[in-house]
Amino acid sequence: MAFCKYLFVLAIITKASLAAECHGSPDPNAKENTFPIKDADMKLVAKVKNGKLFTVGDANTALKVVHVWGSPYEMGYAHGSLLKTEAASFMNAVWDYMEDQVVQAINGTGIWKFHEWFLKDVANLGVEVALDLEILVTSKYTGDYFLEEIKGLADACEVDYKKIQRIHMLGELTKGSCSMMGAWGDAVADPIKVLQFRALDWDTDGPFKDYPQLTVYHPSTNGTGPGGMRANAFVNIGFTGWLGSITGMSSAQMAISEIGASFPDETFGKESRFGIPFTYILRDILQFDYTLDDAINRLANARRTCDLIFGVGDGKEDRGFRGVQYSASVSNFYDDQNLKPEADWHPKIKDVVYWGMDWLCPGYNKKVAERINANYGNLSPEIAVRDIMARAQTGSVHSAVYDLTRSQLYVGFARAKGQDGPTYAYQRGFVKLDANMLFNEPMP
Repeated sequence: MAFCKYLFVLAIITKASLAAECHGSPDPNAKENTFPIKDADMKLVAKVKNGKLFTVGDANTALKVVHVWGSPYEMGYAHGSLLKTEAASFMNAVWDYMEDQVVQAINGTGIWKFHEWFLKDVANLGVEVALDLEILVTSKYTGDYFLEEIKGLADACEVDYKKIQRIHMLGELTKGSCSMMGAWGDAVADPIKVLQFRALDWDTDGPFKDYPQLTVYHPSTNGTGPGGMRANAFVNIGFTGWLGSITGMSSAQMAISEIGASFPDETFGKESRFGIPFTYILRDILQFDYTLDDAINRLANARRTCDLIFGVGDGKEDRGFRGVQYSASVSNFYDDQNLKPEADWHPKIKDVVYWGMDWLCPGYNKKVAERINANYGNLSPEIAVRDIMARAQTGSVHSAVYDLTRSQLYVGFARAKGQDGPTYAYQRGFVKLDANMLFNEPMP
């Protein structure tokens, strides 16, 4: 493929990316989400060594729940054995779609927001070599257990190991818009101690919406992981065959949120390509960290890469949530007292940390704040689903609400192929799951 002829377009893309802030805002007439929130009705579909497959929900909220046990390789192999056809289909569809989006981005017509340095590499080297370069510069900071799990998945579903590894670089190369909230104390309804949500706003035109999945990990490490770390059971909320973490919750009553910072300010400093992929460090928090301080130390001491905003919640603490300004240069931690950025459209709210769609995004931040204040003192998972995310119109691909006090998980997904109803997750029915039951599922 002759990528070099597109090089001149990159200067235009770079210039366009320097806009000061996002200018979007939700529809002021957006309605509440009135679809029922249904308790999960687990149906066992299949069992293999080290794995179980369940389905949850009705025809319009159906998703897969996969449980895997054992070593990293064994968990990957069980995953691929249970969903051989689906995992292969997802990987191949994502690869084809990613190649198409790269070409369109270089031509200035794609919907994905790639980092300019990646597009330059593609223009000079091609997609596969550019992705292999990204693997190379992050390999020093990537745990062997990720690679072992990828190998198990590849062996079971008969997809090229390199292809799966390349696809898992996707998070480092693109920038999405998302929203989050962490709330506690006076802000939340009794008996909630820590409430958190994560809304993923990304591509609903590609294959991602058609492969919604919860993957529940039960690592068999006899209580220790790499370097003597304990290992938690945890649930990854994502897609079939996707091993990194963008949304999830652990048996330590901890959870993650994430936002791509397409519109950072100067306080983010510099980005870097050399470090741990962010979907891997978020998974490490779920798998190995037991307290909020553990996660803070991990993020502060990591070799970080791109501009992001994280949220980490801990249901065991009274003020158990921190927002994180994350880049190669900084790891700044925020609660309700020092929340940034400081602006009239991003007001501080007692016992709440939040961001709407980006760091500098007045329209969405203002709406999220408005809905939080309208429900202040009564914030609950139901309120987050019905009022905040729905009326702020955030969470197009999927959304998760974590009641970390009671280990309850609420999830909603975009309309998949063959389903009816609204398009976006925030408009659709949600499913409620008991996380303790997920983490205590007996091994086959």
